[in-house]
Amino acid sequence: MAKPRSPAPARFRDPRHTKYDFTESIVVRCPRCERIAHVRPVPDGEGQGTRPCFRAPRRLTCHGCGLSRQTDSERVSLWRSSVGPALDPYFRAPLWLQTETRHGWLWAYNLEHLAFLRQFVAASLRERAPWYDIGQKMTVVARLPVWIKSAKNRDEVLRAVERIRATVSAG
Repeated sequence: MAKPRSPAPARFRDPRHTKYDFTESIVVRCPRCERIAHVRPVPDGEGQGTRPCFRAPRRLTCHGCGLSRQTDSERVSLWRSSVGPALDPYFRAPLWLQTETRHGWLWAYNLEHLAFLRQFVAASLRERAPWYDIGQKMTVVARLPVWIKSAKNRDEVLRAVERIRATVSAG
């Protein structure tokens, strides 16, 4: 009698995404009504000019209260910490997709970013690009805090991801 085969381990290969790859659409808390709002690039023809996409003008819109703000600021600062609540880089509004754990704050710019984090954390086999390979070295995965990467925290981090995901339907 043959032994049942164990399922193949979940494998994650670092696609070399950078923090900039997830800033196209950012889900934030509306500064006026505290509901879900979105920060997106201003559509072409409305002052975009020749700046790179990351530095393009952005618009914060809330469908709940009708708030609409626009920025064309060249000064953009991405959040780099898990110590406190995360803010979006354009309007400094709190991110909607975040929660506090006993290790620190877990946050994502949008649902795609959250799914990426979930895929990484859930994988029992995580592959990085070879050190000698060309391309981006400091990817999103490389910059994650150690507590998120740790296998002993996997269940806790996955529960936090599910708590964050549940706030989207509640908001």
